[in-house]
Amino acid sequence: MQKLELLAELQKHFPEAEFPENTQLTEMVISKDKIHEVAAVLKADETLAFDYLISQTAVDWKEKMTLVYHLESVKHRHTLVLKADVADRENPQVETVSDIWPTAIPHECEVFDLFGIRFNNHPALRRLFLEDDYGYPLRKDFRDEVNFIER
Repeated sequence: MQKLELLAELQKHFPEAEFPENTQLTEMVISKDKIHEVAAVLKADETLAFDYLISQTAVDWKEKMTLVYHLESVKHRHTLVLKADVADRENPQVETVSDIWPTAIPHECEVFDLFGIRFNNHPALRRLFLEDDYGYPLRKDFRDEVNFIER
């Protein structure tokens, strides 16, 4: 499916989503509260068939964090960048997509470890690299008094 065809199909399924223009890959921005629901449709719908979560990360913009999911349909050979903003910096939480794409299990652990975003209903959410009390080093407000790291 070509980019314009994919965009039309996504707009048909998700009229409430935003679709930024002039991007290299097709992008869709949704509410963080709809992540699980949207992910389920993206995978299950035969015309979309996004069956592979390539990667998942986050970006800290100081005033909010953005979750970024890179998806691919192996069957149709099209890709999508799914984004959702997380405004609550004190207690950032979203629903896991690990039951939809099992590859999300380590990706969500990494995002939790480095940004502090919790994934509700994750089967084994834990820190991968850092101690529990270390903080979240990819946040813009991270400070490490011992090693003098400040962002």
